[in-house]
Amino acid sequence: MYKTVDDSRIQISQLMLPSHSNFSGKIHGGYILNLMDQIAFACASKHSGAYCVTASVDTVDFINPIEVGELVTMKSSVNYVGKTSMVIGIRVEAENIQTGKIKHCNSSYFTMVAKANDGRPKTVPGLILNDKTEVKRFLKALKRIETKLHRQEEFDHSNFPLENYLDKLKDYRVTIDLPEDTK
Repeated sequence: MYKTVDDSRIQISQLMLPSHSNFSGKIHGGYILNLMDQIAFACASKHSGAYCVTASVDTVDFINPIEVGELVTMKSSVNYVGKTSMVIGIRVEAENIQTGKIKHCNSSYFTMVAKANDGRPKTVPGLILNDKTEVKRFLKALKRIETKLHRQEEFDHSNFPLENYLDKLKDYRVTIDLPEDTK
């Protein structure tokens, strides 16, 4: 079975209240992440027809602060599907409801895994890509997955050759002071 990206798109809007703010008067990033996780769950569950859990979150850059009184809109879509996982792309915008000015606040990618009733991963429907943007998003998700796997292969093995990398750190604000037996 295959579904289009449009079949699972979700959009939510919420007015930002003083209770959502941090000590500097801006909306707390943790609150926004919580909303993003909720919309990622809804989008992934809608696509898969199953309960979904968050496996990872990639690239959360807070580009612009969100003010109390702004209307935050989050738009989500399935950007990639694997066998049991989906990458949900989320765009966060904030609108000053008095002026109508809209600003992009962040974009992020949540990897969600569909679960069967017994708790094991469940196969998700394939994805029908209907336009160039959807194809590009799928390809970008593939690239992020490949990059992550390459980074894990390079750094996460037991015979990591630390000495091959120390020279790369010379231009950074770091001092290496390792015991002799760990070099």
